[in-house]
Amino acid sequence: MTEFEGLTDGTYTVVVDAIEDGLATVFFEQDGDEVGDALIDAARLPENGRHADALLRTTVTDGEVIDWSYERDKADERKQAAQDRFERLSSRAPSDEDP
Repeated sequence: MTEFEGLTDGTYTVVVDAIEDGLATVFFEQDGDEVGDALIDAARLPENGRHADALLRTTVTDGEVIDWSYERDKADERKQAAQDRFERLSSRAPSDEDP
């Protein structure tokens, strides 16, 4: 049994959710959908991607991760998109019931 057995061969976006006690909780996405998760040794991740909300790119072959690469630009884009959504939602038009 391999660590990433549930993942088919291919390229994935990996989101680092949290790192605690040297273990990283990561979520695998493909085509915008979450397709799996894992708890792994944080030392396996690229050093610059060892923090919450880091975005990585990885390739899985035969249930094994072949490589990891940190995607700082994509992480920044995702963070900005989330901030933009928050700002749009928080600046909604007042309703007739608002004072």
